[in-house]
Amino acid sequence: MNPKRLKFKNRSGLELAAHLYLPADQKPSFFALFAHCFTCSKNFSAVTRICTALSQNGIAVLSFDFTGLGMSEGEFAESSFSGNVSDLLDAADFLTKEYQTPKMLIGHSLGGAAVLYAAAEMKEVKAVVTIGAPAFPGHIRHLFMDSIDEIEKSGSAKVTIGGRPFNISKSFVDDLEQKPLATFLKKLRKSLLIMHSPQDEIVGVENAAEIYNAAMHPKSFISLDGATHLVSNPKDSEYIAEVIGSWSKRYVVVDEEKPVNDTRGNQVFVRLSGEKYTTEVMTPNHHLIADEPTEVGGADLGPNPYDLLMASLGSCTAMTLKMYAERKKWPLEQVSVFLNHEKVHLADSENPENSSAKVSQFTRIIEIEGDLDAEQRQRLLEISNKCPVHKTLQEEIVIQTMLAK
Repeated sequence: MNPKRLKFKNRSGLELAAHLYLPADQKPSFFALFAHCFTCSKNFSAVTRICTALSQNGIAVLSFDFTGLGMSEGEFAESSFSGNVSDLLDAADFLTKEYQTPKMLIGHSLGGAAVLYAAAEMKEVKAVVTIGAPAFPGHIRHLFMDSIDEIEKSGSAKVTIGGRPFNISKSFVDDLEQKPLATFLKKLRKSLLIMHSPQDEIVGVENAAEIYNAAMHPKSFISLDGATHLVSNPKDSEYIAEVIGSWSKRYVVVDEEKPVNDTRGNQVFVRLSGEKYTTEVMTPNHHLIADEPTEVGGADLGPNPYDLLMASLGSCTAMTLKMYAERKKWPLEQVSVFLNHEKVHLADSENPENSSAKVSQFTRIIEIEGDLDAEQRQRLLEISNKCPVHKTLQEEIVIQTMLAK
């Protein structure tokens, strides 16, 4: 089941709840830690989507609830930003002992500021990613400015953030004020990826500029144009994960070459986990995603099963024609195959309303480019029917199904 539910204790002896997102083959290229936004949790939709997508890119990600949030023990009123940083260090120690030392930290909003501080104390971490992070942790004071006087006078106050009540203590506010990022970013010496939306109304994009200017190279900035601060659009989460996955390949050095995918001795391994229908498809050397459209409850992160079936027929058709043309030394330059699938009635059916009176019909429209005469083109059309997948689909097929032991 992905994610895997875990618990670990922080240095104060409190039990923190965590989710570990692992690739389908259970053999990640490396491990990463994800720090969620202020007052959010590991179950926040953007967190789960980004972590899931990263695991599908071969990266294992641990996300957890900070002290006093979500399913973790402790009181939020007694927590602090420094405590969040300590929780991150403890989460990294847990990963090191139980799995593998994390090599990348990812933080959203205030979690982005937290990973910058934590990274300074983690020698094994090679890369840091911030998403909508403030350049100054004290920036979040604006979320409870109406209660600042009461906090200063009484030592704490109950405030509403995102529709939920929280007790904010004076010590929490004071701790935020003592944590300017610019003073140590020049000494960070980690590869840094800063992601921020120009339309962010909670943490302005000028914060990204401050972090970027204070940090040393290698550093990169990616504009999340159109995204909200809470990354509410699933497409933005998908984009963030894709960028992080590609960027990390340059800056996170993997100790050894990633092994062949573990399909348990089978030719193909398929795994579906999570709330929707996003499905991972693996062969020993490749990985892809299948899904359903949003209108039927999917996330539309990949082709649906019938699209994949048609893709198999189309790609086999193109490859077969290419191989034949090469053997004949014909000047075939490009093959394009357009495919459609539908259920049609049998021409001689006596009961057309019966479901068994319909058969699947695949239509291929083949476009051939190259200096070929009419006879050669006709021959290639005939050869298209000899592609292995075409022949398989026309054979009598037996499918054996059993439960794994």
